[in-house]
Amino acid sequence: MERVLVAYASKHGSTAEIAEAIAAELRVSGLDADCRAADAVKSVDEYDAVVLGSAVYMKRWQRSARKLLSREHETLTHQPLWIFSSGPTGDKPPDPDWIEPKNVVKEAERLGARGHVVFGGRVSLDSSSRIARSMAVGTPEEYRDRRDWDEIRAWARDIATALSTEHEVTA
Repeated sequence: MERVLVAYASKHGSTAEIAEAIAAELRVSGLDADCRAADAVKSVDEYDAVVLGSAVYMKRWQRSARKLLSREHETLTHQPLWIFSSGPTGDKPPDPDWIEPKNVVKEAERLGARGHVVFGGRVSLDSSSRIARSMAVGTPEEYRDRRDWDEIRAWARDIATALSTEHEVTA
């Protein structure tokens, strides 16, 4: 059975919830999926594939996800890798320059990442950050949570299918 690590960096919990949904869908598809915060991952050596995601703020991934990508660079060049970003909210289409962390995407491409997707994010009134609460109050309620759970689960199923097909070919 393929072992997959779903690692994430989440500032307010939204990206962690996306990562959990991805891991759950991978498990439904018959894979052994662990879901961990990026800063809790010591090594990716024990996994057959990695899915790494981060919340994006001000065009940047969270530090723990960037560090994991950099620290595990050598191993990740030999493993199937997918990355995801989360963050856009609001009623207007997001500016791609703010949601695509260009340096991370370049690094992932160098590592041979098989895909990168940007999922909508969530702003919460419950945040301890004054800025985040202000953003939430200024965002119409129906646009505060832009996560598309069907899209997230479909992406995870695509990963499971790719890994299963690859496993069948090498078996």
